[in-house]
Amino acid sequence: MENASSVKEFILLGLSENQGVQKICFVMFLFFYMIIVAGNLLIIITVISSQRLNSPMYSFLCYLSFVDICYSSITAPKMIADFLVENKTISFVGCIAQLFGVHFFGCTEIFILTAMAYDRYVAICRPLHYTTLMTRRACGRMVIGSWVGGFVHSIVQTLLTTQLPFCGPNKIDHYFCDVHPLLQLACTDTYTVGIIVAAGGMIALSCFFILVMSYIVILVSLKSQTHEGRQKAFSTCGSHITVVILFFGPCTFIYIRPSSNLLEDKNVAVFYTVITPMLNPLIYTLRNEEVKSAMRKLWGRKLGSEVGR
Repeated sequence: MENASSVKEFILLGLSENQGVQKICFVMFLFFYMIIVAGNLLIIITVISSQRLNSPMYSFLCYLSFVDICYSSITAPKMIADFLVENKTISFVGCIAQLFGVHFFGCTEIFILTAMAYDRYVAICRPLHYTTLMTRRACGRMVIGSWVGGFVHSIVQTLLTTQLPFCGPNKIDHYFCDVHPLLQLACTDTYTVGIIVAAGGMIALSCFFILVMSYIVILVSLKSQTHEGRQKAFSTCGSHITVVILFFGPCTFIYIRPSSNLLEDKNVAVFYTVITPMLNPLIYTLRNEEVKSAMRKLWGRKLGSEVGR
């Protein structure tokens, strides 16, 4: 990871330089991060422990929750700790590692959300072929493909960035290391790299287009369903559409265009690094009766066994 840089560490300016605002943000984001970890762990434990939640949809949900924990853990702990210190430094290697992690888990989440959309399409539009199309092997390949796709995307972004020379200044107007803020600090022409980075943002836009088309087809096919079937489909698809909008909207906004306003970028980034991972468990549990029922049975049984001791 050696390059021609004289900069050995960066200074993160964070969300705000106001001490009072930072203290409020510390309490707020610590609370958010605790919800992210607890909520997503709850879903993982529930899906693994419940025999009723053994369909591909819940397997994907389990992987999504795991990715959400990892994704938010790349940025949130550092951001929360920085609210309490004056010198918000991060080493060059740590910065690049954070950049890799953000893009790795972020891109993996995009592909898993796309796989979940395909699962809903097959379940609703081709129900008779569901068991033959969505086999355990097929689902496994989709998950592996998501991880590999995330890795390839992230390694390209990371290698492009590490090849840039950084001679100073070393202040990053963000709360984590990302491509656009680093491109603005590089002491060379970054136009070509910026175009490649924007092309990487096409991954989010392409997947979003696929998701929109799949849900248009699903909505059209629901006309022939019974009222009960439509309600159940709307329940599962509604949750997924909500998550997709919350995640893909900010991602597409930031990465599909050349960055011109880092203050705007870092405020929008809060949505896909903290808010969406926090809301995912709430969205999927509040709108899904099967998950709520499995949680009540699982934790009711655990509480009952504890009382019986």
